[in-house]
Amino acid sequence: MLEQIVLAKSSWSGIIRKGQRLKIIDLEGQQAVDFLCYHNSDRADRYSATNTVKVQGNVYVGLGSILYSDRGVRLLEVVEDTIGRHDTVYGCCSNPNNMLRYGVETSESCYTNFEAELLKYDMGKESIVPNVNWFMSVPVLEDGSAGVDDVVLKPNSYVTLLALTDTLAVLSNCPQMHNPCNGYNPTPIKLEIY
Repeated sequence: MLEQIVLAKSSWSGIIRKGQRLKIIDLEGQQAVDFLCYHNSDRADRYSATNTVKVQGNVYVGLGSILYSDRGVRLLEVVEDTIGRHDTVYGCCSNPNNMLRYGVETSESCYTNFEAELLKYDMGKESIVPNVNWFMSVPVLEDGSAGVDDVVLKPNSYVTLLALTDTLAVLSNCPQMHNPCNGYNPTPIKLEIY
């Protein structure tokens, strides 16, 4: 079993072998975790938010959801979830987006975290696609409007993913401080692989 703390604003990546579980624990509560995954035997086959939403018929990811790749490969299944629903539509924060939305110049973001992790596998910006945001509430209202919701989550909330095939997992412990996704105070998370 591997246990690792991922510090506030930092990133992590690793290969989750078929049959292993990845547990992501929000230690202090209200910490968004941006997440990408790739079919490890063909890393060009990456997580597809579109396929995941279409196949399950739901814009949120939660218990029982399967994360699909572009080619329809079943990558990971949510087998434990203390939250109930996680965002699939808002994507990751980036330095240009922070300027557009908040008028602030930043040097750290989930996008830059993803870039750094993907470089370890000789993968580039083209591998960054719309991602899952664990522990982040983005309600989509009847009129189509959406936005980051200010929801307080309990410490030690978690989600557990079962690898259905060998999967490269990449995550950013979100550094965003300009919307309520982290309670304006990024904190550490814990990972367990078993």
